Amino acid sequence: MAYTAIAGPYPAITATPRLLVFQRLLVWLVAASGAIVIIEPSPYEVMTLGAAVLFCATGLRMRLVLVPLFLLLVLINIGYSIGAIPFYGKPEVVNWIATSWYMAVTVMFFAMVMSEDTAARLDMLRRGLLAGAMIAAISAIAGYLNLIPGGHDLLTLYGRAKGTFKDPNVLGAFLILPALFALQSVVADHFAKASRNALAFGVIAIAILLAFSRAAWGGLAITAAFMLAMMFLTSRTRAERMRIVVISIVAVVLAAALLAILLSFDSVDEMFKQRASFDQSYDEGRFGRFGRHILGAQMALDLPFGIGPLQFHNYFPEDTHNSYLNAFMSGGWLSGICYPTLIAVTVITGFRHVLTRVPWQRFYLAIFAAFLGTVGEAFIIDTDHWRHFWMMLGTMWGMFAAAQTYKVRPDRSVGASTEASSQHRLALTSANPHAST
Repeated sequence: MAYTAIAGPYPAITATPRLLVFQRLLVWLVAASGAIVIIEPSPYEVMTLGAAVLFCATGLRMRLVLVPLFLLLVLINIGYSIGAIPFYGKPEVVNWIATSWYMAVTVMFFAMVMSEDTAARLDMLRRGLLAGAMIAAISAIAGYLNLIPGGHDLLTLYGRAKGTFKDPNVLGAFLILPALFALQSVVADHFAKASRNALAFGVIAIAILLAFSRAAWGGLAITAAFMLAMMFLTSRTRAERMRIVVISIVAVVLAAALLAILLSFDSVDEMFKQRASFDQSYDEGRFGRFGRHILGAQMALDLPFGIGPLQFHNYFPEDTHNSYLNAFMSGGWLSGICYPTLIAVTVITGFRHVLTRVPWQRFYLAIFAAFLGTVGEAFIIDTDHWRHFWMMLGTMWGMFAAAQTYKVRPDRSVGASTEASSQHRLALTSANPHAST
């Protein structure tokens, strides 16, 4: 049964090896299913709800450090629910509110799950995301290149690859975290594993390029640079730092060569030039993307309850394309204040944990980098219902909670790390004696 720990250091995991394997498998399935959202309800919704029930039945804990996260999520959605009162007769508004509450539930689910057995569950999250990313990326590339009969119409949109997603922008954003995980392996793991992940990184990078999302292009470059810089700063040996530098340079050269090859195809080159241009008609003018941001912010100051979810396009030619503005417009001042507060608190706490020596520090740096990228992207696009964004948010808070043990009892951190590592190896061996990392 789920229970609450209200304070103090946390006891060690007492679950049996079989139960640990089962719980970790659930994490893998949830992460992998996040790549298929072309249908609704998506496999991600089904898997997350099922996993939540099973985790509650087998042991799930709410920690004191997660209370601010819980309260802010509730306040945000209360604001949305109040702002939607005049529009509850519209099914699309009801669905939007229900989805927002559901996303809040997934945040708490990931936060509580990742606060226990953290290193092993993060590893399964990484594996699941990489598996899902390969499915999404390969389908996107195959659809763009017309390799599947009838797949071009299903797997592309407006000449851009979207794969198993509904929108090329969301595909590109989703693929960034798996790409960072793959890149980490390239610069840190042994040759065989690094080679496999180098191939995975290449496939994912091509899919991001063919999604023709400017935010995803810039997001991958900036988050990768930030993550590698943090890995350099937190490396324990000079050899590790040298390897990061050398492989980073090689990666940049290979990426440039790959881009040159792809741009040699006329269709790719034409779309690339069109998307790379900053002269997009929907960005310019008084009612362009950025003009709407200014006008919407002025409206928000006079509307304490907002205008309601999905109503912005009734006042302007398009939607907000700014999650922070959308919080004000959809949920009034309550949501408009609490949503940026939640993001700010997470980012500030995230920077405070960058140098914390925990067994999962490498995973943490990748997730934090990808989360920061999405936080920045939210200024120019609506990320309100991006499943992977809320997954990262919950996972971040789960890692914050798990890190408290290392801060409270630093003298036992080595022992805890060894114990977690031993449990991880035992569980993986029980699941598959021939499993390879």
